[in-house]
Amino acid sequence: MSTLNAAQRSIVKKPANTSVFLEGPAGSGKTTAGIARLQHLLNAGVTGSSILILVPQRTLGAPYADALRNPGLPPGGLPSLLTVGGLAQRMVELFWPLAAEAAGFAYPNQPPIFLTMETAQYYMARLVQPMLEEGAFDGVTIERNRLFSQILDNLNKAAVVGFPYTEIGPRLKSAWSGEPTQLRIYEDAQACATRFREYCLAHNLLDFSLQLDVFRQYLWPNASCHTYLLETFQHLIYDNIEEDTPVAHDLVQDWLPHLRSALLIYDSEAGYRSFLGADPQSAYALKEHCQEHAAFARSLVSSVEIQSLTASLGQYLVHGIESPGEIDPRPAIAYEYQRFYPEMLDWVAQQIAALVHEEELPPGEIVVLAPFLSDALRFALVNRLEALGVPARSHRPSRSLREEPAVQCLLTLAMLAHPEWGFQPTRFDVTYALMQAISGLDLVRAQLLADIAYTIHQGQPTLSSFSQIIPDTQDRITYRMGERYEHLRAWLLDYQHNPQAADLDHFFSLLFGEVLSQPGFGFHASYDAGQVTANLVESIQKFRWVAGAGLAQAGIPLGKEYIDMVQKGVIAAQYIQSWQLQAEDAVLLAPAYTFLLGNRPASVQFWLDVGSRSWAERLFQPLTHPHVLSRHWQPGVTWGDADEVEANQQVLHHLATGLLRRCRQQVYLGLSELGEQGYEQRGPLLHTYQRVLQGLVNQFEQGEG
Repeated sequence: MSTLNAAQRSIVKKPANTSVFLEGPAGSGKTTAGIARLQHLLNAGVTGSSILILVPQRTLGAPYADALRNPGLPPGGLPSLLTVGGLAQRMVELFWPLAAEAAGFAYPNQPPIFLTMETAQYYMARLVQPMLEEGAFDGVTIERNRLFSQILDNLNKAAVVGFPYTEIGPRLKSAWSGEPTQLRIYEDAQACATRFREYCLAHNLLDFSLQLDVFRQYLWPNASCHTYLLETFQHLIYDNIEEDTPVAHDLVQDWLPHLRSALLIYDSEAGYRSFLGADPQSAYALKEHCQEHAAFARSLVSSVEIQSLTASLGQYLVHGIESPGEIDPRPAIAYEYQRFYPEMLDWVAQQIAALVHEEELPPGEIVVLAPFLSDALRFALVNRLEALGVPARSHRPSRSLREEPAVQCLLTLAMLAHPEWGFQPTRFDVTYALMQAISGLDLVRAQLLADIAYTIHQGQPTLSSFSQIIPDTQDRITYRMGERYEHLRAWLLDYQHNPQAADLDHFFSLLFGEVLSQPGFGFHASYDAGQVTANLVESIQKFRWVAGAGLAQAGIPLGKEYIDMVQKGVIAAQYIQSWQLQAEDAVLLAPAYTFLLGNRPASVQFWLDVGSRSWAERLFQPLTHPHVLSRHWQPGVTWGDADEVEANQQVLHHLATGLLRRCRQQVYLGLSELGEQGYEQRGPLLHTYQRVLQGLVNQFEQGEG
């Protein structure tokens, strides 16, 4: 308590029968006050099990989870840390008999089956594939997993906004003003959503949207469920409410009059998850339902120069005016104009190295941000930093599991260990797998080994013994590499005759533990490879829990079906561990939105490719539209170019100010005349900085003169 300021202490010591709406910018100490309030309630004798901590997504609850692991907490039950989706799933599972028949499930006397994102995509793929073969979505050129995820996203939008899923297509069509062919695509998207929902009801499957619909429509109004929740949770701490959805806000609004105490925390000028249904407007409306209001205005993170820069950018992006403050922010900005993109990366790497080696700034206090972090950009920058003796790591949770090198290696080895499944990995896949699996085996020797040892015999992939290779070639590969290869090959052969490891997740666990994690093999002492393997095993387990019985009944090996779905891009899971920004003393490379949603500050930020239009433009989504499928868009009104420009400007404002409020000291701007693809860069973020900097020059240099 002694480390809190007066404003935070006033929040913490509010009476235990008060509802408070706390607002303020990022970095003003709101979450710290929320955690201290939680500890104060527990110390005051409030039962932990009567406290609900609600967050929009699990990663935003990390500070509270850390606080709950404090061994100094009073004894007794622990508070529940949930999202509205998690609460809905818990209630559906607990009160299933009260809702199953009314909701239209075919087997109300049988338990529900909850789908993960990837298992939902699996069933969606099975249902949509026949429609694709009949010509559905003709002209849409996106990957299959993105197509399936956008249909699921439409269902989720309907659930979190609160309109019937049957209105998805009509809403999208009514707002469209372009080519008529797009209307057919929206009709196909609606047909797929309807087919998926009907299939779920017929087989007791619940994806996120159906869980939320069942909870909202059938359980929350039910007296038994309603009473249970009101009696169980009497105190609420609801953080980052601006990142949550309208239905979540509706729920809390109904709940507030029945709670003994509530603390609602609102981050001003945020709402970064709007593409997922976040609604800052409905969040702010909760203010009128709270007894007391409080605001934090002073940043506890940013320097006064960064705060001045934030205000200047905000004035220009919102009002289009150059309005410098009293403090000159230029000392907090560093930039150097380059013509070519690689030159910009060279400059960024050199500046980072100077900060680390000359100014002794810890690498963990530096982040490098870009609109998107491609494999090529990550590889180029990490190599430059490592050459300069600077440790670096990347954080890309949108990168799917199947794109990880360790997963590609494991899947190839699984194909070789199960020749009866009929997969025939390419020679390149085998080369890459051997290079990943055997420590010290470079690309040249791995390719030489694969060219000689890998063959397709009677339609099945086989690996021949190292002893059958001629001595001169053995010398080139080296006997040490040959010994490791032979150990791996023998293990795969033994596994084929091992009935105790019939499941794919067991296979990967054994392969990792007995071979790949051992000295001399590629996963030894690699924490990243271990985490990826654990995620892969978890993914297969969840797939088996949902689809295993049906596949067994159809006589289809689960492992074969799983690998087939991964290869088709249907299963591409992401995991909560990959969203958690762990504190490491290494420079962090991340997409800008990923860093924002991690909600942690850094001393120095590098913004790459500032001239790119991607800083403001939303991703191309031909099957959905986050603004049209929101509560604030009137059905039947056409979405035009002016609406798109206004929305992009708002996105840029929130993104730029959000990043700056998580910056302590300085921002470095990576500027190049030509972008990564060789095109000239003239995006709105670059234009904004140019105008703001010109205004600063006019005010402060003329004042000095």
